[in-house]
Amino acid sequence: MIDLNEFALRNLPHSVPRPTYDRSALRVGIVHVGVGGFHRAHMAMTLDSLFNRGLATDWAICGIGLLESDRRISRVFKEQDSLYTLTIKHPDGVRQASIVGSIVDYLFAPDDPEVVIEKMADPDVHIISLTITEGGYNFDRLTGEFDSNNPAVVADLVDDSTPSTVFGFVTEALRRRRDRGITPFTVLSCDNIQGNGDMAARMFTAFAELKDPVLAKWITENVTFPNSMVDRITPVTTKDDIDQAAQATGLYDQWPVVCEPFFQWVIEDNFASGRPALEHAGVQFVENVEPYELMKLRLLNASHQGLCYFGYLAGYRYAHEAVGDPAVAQFLRRYMDEEASPTLAPVPGIDLTEYKNTLIERFLNPEIRDTLARLCAESSDRIPKWLIPVIRAQLESGGSVECSAAIVASWARYAEGIDEAGAPILVVDALREQLISLAVTQYDDPLAFIQNRSLFGDLAEHKQFTDPYLTALASLHQHGALVTVRQLSARH
Repeated sequence: MIDLNEFALRNLPHSVPRPTYDRSALRVGIVHVGVGGFHRAHMAMTLDSLFNRGLATDWAICGIGLLESDRRISRVFKEQDSLYTLTIKHPDGVRQASIVGSIVDYLFAPDDPEVVIEKMADPDVHIISLTITEGGYNFDRLTGEFDSNNPAVVADLVDDSTPSTVFGFVTEALRRRRDRGITPFTVLSCDNIQGNGDMAARMFTAFAELKDPVLAKWITENVTFPNSMVDRITPVTTKDDIDQAAQATGLYDQWPVVCEPFFQWVIEDNFASGRPALEHAGVQFVENVEPYELMKLRLLNASHQGLCYFGYLAGYRYAHEAVGDPAVAQFLRRYMDEEASPTLAPVPGIDLTEYKNTLIERFLNPEIRDTLARLCAESSDRIPKWLIPVIRAQLESGGSVECSAAIVASWARYAEGIDEAGAPILVVDALREQLISLAVTQYDDPLAFIQNRSLFGDLAEHKQFTDPYLTALASLHQHGALVTVRQLSARH
């Protein structure tokens, strides 16, 4: 098997899509921190499609790895000339494999921090984009404020220190651009966080304020942080995925990426010094991204929680298995139609009925093999952000919360750590011990789990919520997940 690299492309069969552009003629306009599967299936793929049409060729990507765990990625990208295979998995089993070439360089910051800073400070670079996960924004879980006590941040705040955090690198690059009279870049968050641009703005300016208040003022006045909504299911690459990519292309890729066909990217059109014409590749630019964010969070993300606990307790292990049960699918539609949709503002350009139909179709894609264990993980971060706002809006308007309450009850039952077959459940959550300790007491005190005010506030005091919650929890204990969800779906 021939290894994937620039030279190997010359002998690639014409049936395999690959860059039709001269990669050596591209200019780097975007520096991306946190190259992973999602970035490569989303932004990098989008730019590759533009380059193949002769568009935006001064917006190539230079990837940056900040963490020691990125060392392997750096090696793979060096060996493969930053090329990789993207495979789109369709529900009918069709797989579209292509070689993507929009990432033209990759820098591993721990080996040479100065090179990374200078790349960010390069006048040709106009966007620093991020997929650093929610935890990468370094905010305190309780206060929401920047965590200035983080040891890595403390080290970066020392005068004349060599940066190690994304905050240190970006701030130093901006300082150099200011001092050299270079237009500031845009910081574009592509992380799955509501108000991701606002979050980035708060955290980066908070760091800069601690490092150099005068620079922080300049950043506030000159750097833009547009919000964006990103959506594409990109599961972890497996050995089978690696083997199948090699079989499809005839080239061995050490780190291919797979994804679903669905793609959505909505961005606030607020860029400090220009942007690529992403609208020609299906990206939607808007003045306000919030309606799109809430649509995704309350319909897609909250529905993931609506299927994962019920499904796991019933013995399913993949999303497509759970939603393949008609009762689960009907329950999700009832939640979306009766509880989530009434809380949404109009979403320009989106047919919500079609969007909800598409969600069910996406969940049913057997090729993606999205695990319920993944969807059940870190629920204490997910439920308060995605589902609790729906509950509160419905309580305020007098609407139904029966499905939402049942989803919370299914989480509470899951958090007991034992499934309906008596097998242990590995609860993956930052609050694991606290959640389990509360859940195991709910046979004697059924409201124990939702009396955790840090997660649920005063919901345990609202009879409109506790009545359906207690009914669902009792049914889960007495009859199990499938009977409970079938009863709930029958009321649609």
